[in-house]
Amino acid sequence: MTAKARIRCAIYTRKSSEEGLEQGFNSLDAQAEACAAYIASQRHEGWRPVDARYDDGGVSGGTLERPALARLLADIEAGQVDMVVVYKIDRLTRSLADFARLVERFDATGCSFVSVTQAFNTATSMGRLTLNVLLSFAQFEREVTAERIRDKIAASKRKGMWMGGLVPLGYDRHPDPKRRGLVVNADEAEAVATIFQLYDAHGCLRVVTEEAARLGIRSKRRVFASGATRGGAVLSRGQVHFLLTNPVYQGAIRHKDTTWPGQHAAIIDDALWARVQEKLAAASARPRGRRLKDGAGEASAMAAPLAGKLRDETGDRLTPTHAQRHGLRFRYYVSHRLVAGKTTPDPSAWRLPGPALERAVARLIAGHLENGARRHALLDAPLAANASMIEARARDLCARLRTGADALLRDLVRSGEIVPGQVSIRLEPERLAALLAVEATALSAPALAITTPLALRRRGVETRIVAGEPEASPDPVLVRRLAQAHRWVAALRRGAPLSALSRKAGCTDAFIRTRAQLAFLSPPIQEAILEGRQPAGLTLERIVRAGVPLDWAEQDERFGI
Repeated sequence: MTAKARIRCAIYTRKSSEEGLEQGFNSLDAQAEACAAYIASQRHEGWRPVDARYDDGGVSGGTLERPALARLLADIEAGQVDMVVVYKIDRLTRSLADFARLVERFDATGCSFVSVTQAFNTATSMGRLTLNVLLSFAQFEREVTAERIRDKIAASKRKGMWMGGLVPLGYDRHPDPKRRGLVVNADEAEAVATIFQLYDAHGCLRVVTEEAARLGIRSKRRVFASGATRGGAVLSRGQVHFLLTNPVYQGAIRHKDTTWPGQHAAIIDDALWARVQEKLAAASARPRGRRLKDGAGEASAMAAPLAGKLRDETGDRLTPTHAQRHGLRFRYYVSHRLVAGKTTPDPSAWRLPGPALERAVARLIAGHLENGARRHALLDAPLAANASMIEARARDLCARLRTGADALLRDLVRSGEIVPGQVSIRLEPERLAALLAVEATALSAPALAITTPLALRRRGVETRIVAGEPEASPDPVLVRRLAQAHRWVAALRRGAPLSALSRKAGCTDAFIRTRAQLAFLSPPIQEAILEGRQPAGLTLERIVRAGVPLDWAEQDERFGI
């Protein structure tokens, strides 16, 4: 018969007061005797007592800072104890939260514990069930404690007390550690007042940030208990905005969305605070677009008509941004995570040229409405009486979209999503109905939703966006090189030396040899190039790199015609 595995049992006893400990047989001895008897009753299960005794006399159960308990935990973690035996659970601890922490440490080493008088043994299924019930109460106690703390913070803030956190620029902690409050730092308060006055005068965060840097205004320098220091740097635009909107400078304390009169002195008077908040609100409500020159040289009255309309596949909003090169401003729509302060670029984020995206969306909407009008599909219940009128208004609307009506595009697009290989656009029913002179409820659901394939093509440094059915768009570079190739081949056939042609064109012989092969493209391919029907990816660079085979069928396969 296989012998039972030996289970080393440690007896832990505790008494809160020292009363009676001087007696020959005290409470600790009584607990130990009862526990030893229980261990003896389990001898058939392999239970054996360890020699050491763990007695905490005159120590409260409300704390884990007990000498004997510390020795017991050390022996458990050293693998010298398999079972802890106590007279009652409250001898181990009176705190459910501490009880949960002790059980976690026991479980980590495979140790169990048993209460002699309460039939509580974590080595059994019933004991573990009881343990889970107690842990649930411990979790409840933690949550109730957290709620009490939150309620206390809210009540303290209603009284205007500073409840901790990083002290804002312009203030220091109250010198009395027993008081929760702030006192004004005169030097920093002057800097704060200067920033408010600058914004009151200029109404522009960028100008205020630059002026603050020029005046030497820096963020608050903080020294932490660890000795580390932070701050003392030039203020960023975000820090300036946070400072201008912090009600602490008005003498108030903010709790979530509510502010309460504070117990500290204000740095900014009510009149200046009100003016600054009014200007900040007006600035945030201002359209982001303004008159500027695109990189293409076109004047735009609405610089970002799709601002706030589109999202990528992650749900991130496409945000307007720009880059400045050679005195020209190039606009883009980028996934917001690229401009949200991340130091590592996200390769999945989108960066689309603004004018190209707007033109593609406008053409997509125009084609969709034109097709719907032609099929009489714009209305749920089309009537023959007004069909021609609807079609005429739709054609006029499409013509305006194709000429680059930014305000019209902004009003028509309700929302949209761009994912790899596809774009979806939802139209604003009220605005479309007004333009077609019909009721919004009369519009059909398919008329308001557009989903079509999306492709991005590189053409030199330009990204071309192809959405829906591509429209005829001749490539001027390709057309010019095709005509030049025919002239060079005709001259070579007349016997002109290649070197003379290259000197006249101001290029190398190799340049002419690689470009002249365009003249040997098949007639269908040349016709498609001249009419702009070539595939979007068929560029001069691709043709030169791939080479032009003499077999026309092979050309068609290679270039996708």
